[in-house]
Amino acid sequence: QVQLVESGGGLVQPGGSLRLSCATSGTIFSSFGSYAMGWFRQAPGKERDLVAAITRISTTYYADSVKGRFTISRDNAKNTVYLQMNSLKPEDTAVYYCAARGSFWYGQSETEYEYWGQGTQVIVSS
Repeated sequence: QVQLVESGGGLVQPGGSLRLSCATSGTIFSSFGSYAMGWFRQAPGKERDLVAAITRISTTYYADSVKGRFTISRDNAKNTVYLQMNSLKPEDTAVYYCAARGSFWYGQSETEYEYWGQGTQVIVSS
C-alpha cells in the first residue's frame, strides 16, 4: 500500500510561517530517493498548480508566486519531503498536496505524478 501523508497545515496570520511535511510509506518508497517530489496547491474554484518540486539530488523548482518565500527540501533517510512557507499571504490559502513522480526529473503538470496525498489545508487570514 502506497501512502503519502501530509501534515503541518493550519490557520496562520499574514506574514507568518508554516512547515508542511509529507511522509511516504509503502514498498515503492523503499527507494524513496529515486522519486521526484512535488507540492501542489488548489484554492477554491481554481486548478491545482505546482508550487515547488525537488529531484532526488535536490534540484529544485519554485513557482514565481512563491520564490524567495517557500523552500522545498527532502530527507531521503526519513522518506519525507518538506515545504517551509514563510511570509505567508492570504493568496497562499489553499489545500496543499504532496505528490510523487517515479522519475529523476520533476514534472510541472499534475498528470505527471503517480502518487498523491490527501492534502492539508492552509488558511492565511487575520
